Amino acid sequence: MEIERAGEYACEDADMTMDVHLALWPQLQADEKLAFIYDLEIKSSEALFRVERNGVLIDGPKLATQSHALGQRIVELENEAYAIAGQPFNLASPKQLGEIFFDKLGLPVVKKTATGARSTDEEVLEKLAQDYPLPAKILEHRSLSKLKGTYTDKLAQMANPKTGRVHTHYAQAVAVTGRLSSNDPNLQNIPIRTPEGRKVREAFVAPAGSVIASADYSQIELRIMAHLSDDAALLKAFHDGLDVHRATAAEVFGLSVDQVSSEQRRYAKVINFGLIYGMSAFGLAKALGIDNTAAKNYITRYFERFAGVKRYMDDTRDQAKAQGFVQTVFGRRLYLPEINSAAAPRRAGAERAAINAPMQGTAADLIKMSMVKIQNVLDAEQRGTRIIMQVHDELVFEVPEAEVEWVKQEVPRYMAGVAQLKVALLAEVGLGVNWDVAH
Repeated sequence: MEIERAGEYACEDADMTMDVHLALWPQLQADEKLAFIYDLEIKSSEALFRVERNGVLIDGPKLATQSHALGQRIVELENEAYAIAGQPFNLASPKQLGEIFFDKLGLPVVKKTATGARSTDEEVLEKLAQDYPLPAKILEHRSLSKLKGTYTDKLAQMANPKTGRVHTHYAQAVAVTGRLSSNDPNLQNIPIRTPEGRKVREAFVAPAGSVIASADYSQIELRIMAHLSDDAALLKAFHDGLDVHRATAAEVFGLSVDQVSSEQRRYAKVINFGLIYGMSAFGLAKALGIDNTAAKNYITRYFERFAGVKRYMDDTRDQAKAQGFVQTVFGRRLYLPEINSAAAPRRAGAERAAINAPMQGTAADLIKMSMVKIQNVLDAEQRGTRIIMQVHDELVFEVPEAEVEWVKQEVPRYMAGVAQLKVALLAEVGLGVNWDVAH
């Protein structure tokens, strides 16, 4: 391109950016909290530049082995599906699935599409899979095919051929909560709830003489909920160092903490996290495999025992409706354009987001503050430890063996010390030869 044309474009780009700056900068400076968030994002971008450049070492042969095993299992699933159906068919064809499910096997129609066709979408498959083997096979087939196509086949191809490292791209201004998004490749969507998904993390390795360290906050969103809601029972559970899910179960079931069974603790854990995400009685019933009335009773009892949480949720909903946004502890604004929508489903979705966004957004702020702080310390002390990934509430490091003890001691201390909430922050570090072992 000719210099004059490129120069004109570059000058226009800079001039327009200055116009935007002059319009927005005074607004930022007028709000101390927003100015803090802006400063945090600028510092985060500098740290993320380093993280992206560091990249993460990938074990290509291990991925190839996993791909081969997944391919074999996918073929097995196809044959098992054909045997149940009594004929071969295209597992990816909604039309053929509908014919097999509803015409040949007589499975119940759960819902219809907008055009009146019998739906075989993910939600329908999950519901049918509870009672019938074929939908369960289809779901497993889809899950493994996606894992193979997205990760085990692709990751090694995306690695730098000279270094064997994968360099993801982090975006700071995509998720409204302030969480980072990752792409090319997306390192934040590797499924960890299935053994096959977790195995992919085994291929994220450290070079000889180093180990992988994974540092994340313990029960961060529940701690933030305790801070925001000022709920006496929740604050006491954290101050007393109790297992918060066990403490919740004790409150909900009217037991002493030492009487709580593992099943009751599991129920309490689902309730704790479910309510943070605005889960309804119907959603809770589905998650716990109980009827709607029992789920509704659990929620009622929860809010009776944790009245501060109920008050926080109601106040946050009202505040969002009045001003159109909610805020994190540190002042990040999370706008909710659908909060006063006439369409009930959109309004309900915005109300759920209003409750969850301050917690998820505050967690995002904290992990960015930790990343910036730790990167500054690593630079100041000229350490060999490098931050190689940031995944939701987790920082992943490549650590020379000589610095393992330092990371175990100091990283949790720095992460816990970036902010003072009404309950202490707690960070934990795991170490291993690969990401799966460390996490």
